[in-house]
Amino acid sequence: MKYQTSTHSSTGLGLLETSNGMYQITAPVTLDELLSIASGLLEEQFKRSSYLNSPTTTRSFLQTRLCTRDREVFSCVFLDSQHGVLAYEELFVGTIDSASVYPREVIKRALALNAAALICSHNHPSGVPEPSSADRQITDQLSKALDLVGVRLLDHIVIGGTKSVSFAERGWL
Repeated sequence: MKYQTSTHSSTGLGLLETSNGMYQITAPVTLDELLSIASGLLEEQFKRSSYLNSPTTTRSFLQTRLCTRDREVFSCVFLDSQHGVLAYEELFVGTIDSASVYPREVIKRALALNAAALICSHNHPSGVPEPSSADRQITDQLSKALDLVGVRLLDHIVIGGTKSVSFAERGWL
């Protein structure tokens, strides 16, 4: 079995990758370090694929990034016209049960990145992904504002622990 050695950028831990896609960590790790490594690997895979071919991949990426956060975090995946990933950015961080989201700032980032579409997401630290009326209201405002500048809002995914709710799947977008 051939190994390729790399160092995980945020933790500095050695990580061995075999030619058949298996990984081995070279030292004991804490749960937080393991989650950080998994998040980094998923982000690399996400960027490497550069296209959102599957709702499952998108949810996995967003859940890995947001499920353990103790505050609400609102993020966006900015996409080109073929749904190629331009960037993932965490735009707003709030409290344990809310985050202020400013459509103007989302639009500024979308235009700066020349995005044609985006998927927004936020977490519920409570672990319950059911969208609130405020979540639905800001999504409607954001969708209308983005539409004015020719950027499509494809989905808003709410993450609650290992579960998620898609506005698109519920027919709300």
